[in-house]
Amino acid sequence: MAISFSVLSSGSTGNATIVRNEDTTLLIDAGLSARRIDELLKEREMSGEEIDGILVTHEHSDHIKGLGAVARKYNLPIYANEKTWEAMNRSIGNIAEENRIVLQSDEVKDFGTLRVEPFEISHDAAEPVGYCFYDGDQKLGVATDLGYVSDKVMRAIEGSDVLVMESNHDIELLRMGRYPWNTKRRILGDLGHLSNESAGEALSELLTGDTKRAYLAHLSRDHNMMDLAKMTVRDTMEDRGCFFKDSEFKLCDTYYDRSTPWDELKK
Repeated sequence: MAISFSVLSSGSTGNATIVRNEDTTLLIDAGLSARRIDELLKEREMSGEEIDGILVTHEHSDHIKGLGAVARKYNLPIYANEKTWEAMNRSIGNIAEENRIVLQSDEVKDFGTLRVEPFEISHDAAEPVGYCFYDGDQKLGVATDLGYVSDKVMRAIEGSDVLVMESNHDIELLRMGRYPWNTKRRILGDLGHLSNESAGEALSELLTGDTKRAYLAHLSRDHNMMDLAKMTVRDTMEDRGCFFKDSEFKLCDTYYDRSTPWDELKK
């Protein structure tokens, strides 16, 4: 079995992604209620009993809302770096000591044949990370909640067969939107969220023969739309000399209210 994954939910109302291979199943974040996560897992014809552990990207509520409840319900280990543990301790309730596992931001960990490599990202959290997953020559990169794509992030996710990449907002819609200026400035800043244009710029540099698909994730419901995000990302890539057909490289949707179909990376 190859690496397969489903983005269960993506956006400011809650984030969770399931990644698995033949011997390991991991949940990235648990930013919805335990009940809702169970419902989304059921959509993918699986249950919480099949999960082997939870990886945490950072401590914001849309990534850890149901973390404690899910971990306690299924007796799951939680993996996060020390600063993230410190920042989220009060929010997630009691966790059994054996399930409180520190996975530092530069630490590589093997879960059976599934290798996990965290990497640091830029966001207004204690020590936020993205993750890359490997099984043999397969690679899945997950990078959301980042203000900009640093050289370190580029090196971490380059060569991914499939990417889950933040495309949070349209800059003009955000500037004209109802948020107070301080919030807009935070989102637009280096510790905020990635715009459609910035996602397109990053993808134009990352696109190689290895990369088959990119899922645009963490879209703002107030300042973005999936069709707009895909159009802007594609136009930005073409402006930078990156032309492609859907048969060669495809931009894919994520949703805040339902899961994406299973996507399997081919060997």
